[in-house]
Parts: sequence; C-alpha cells; structure tokens
Amino acid sequence: MSEDCIFCKIIAGKIPSAKVYESEKILAFLDIGPVNKGHTLVVPKTHYETVMDTPDRELVELALAVKNISAALHTALKADGISVSQSNHRAAGQLVPHVHFHLIPRYKGDGFHHWPQGKYAEGEMERVRQDVAKFL
Repeated sequence: MSEDCIFCKIIAGKIPSAKVYESEKILAFLDIGPVNKGHTLVVPKTHYETVMDTPDRELVELALAVKNISAALHTALKADGISVSQSNHRAAGQLVPHVHFHLIPRYKGDGFHHWPQGKYAEGEMERVRQDVAKFL
C-alpha cells in the first residue's frame, strides 16, 4: 500500500467508493468522473504503479476481472460496446500511479472518440519493429 495513493486509500476504505466487484486481490468501482454512466475502474489491491510492474499471476487475475466486469456492464447497461483502456506513466495519461483499467460503456453517438491515426514513413515500420523485437 502506498500512503499517498488515492486508489490505495479507496482499497483501505479510507475514501468511500461505489464498489462494483471485490475479491481477495481485485477491486472494481465506479469512476467519479465517468465518460459514460457505468465507467468502472478495475485495480489490484496490491499497489503496483504500472502494468509492467504487476506480477504475471496478478495480471492474469486482473484481466479475468476486466473480462467479467466488461460483460456485466455490457449486459446490465445495454451498452453498444465496451472500451477497455489502460495507460502507463503520466506521459501516456496515467493520472493515478496505481495500475488500473478503465471499462467504459459505449453507445452509438456518445461523442467519445479514439486517438488520431498517424503514418509511418517508408521503411520506418520495419525499423521500429526491429527495435522493439530486441527487447522481447
């Protein structure tokens, strides 16, 4: 647990939340600033800053919770779809340094848009692929 982490405080019950799901290792609660009603955050109860820091076994449990909660949101809220979002580090948009997934019920015409698409220069895609592959 991190003393200054808002999600750790929610997990510890020091800050109230609207819990959607709870297990021994996972907590899911409604986002207080939802993109759409039902926007849910899924977090591990143990503090890890990013998905890269999260142990594989816990990441598997987190992924299964994301899957099951997504299905429940889709059915319960009659959503047209569910966006699953996860960011790592502030530069990527991670505002709370505790690994978490956003599950956002989506509806046709809801106004929520994806990022703009860029392009690779000739040969650039292969160079990027090779650079990444060196670390796998």
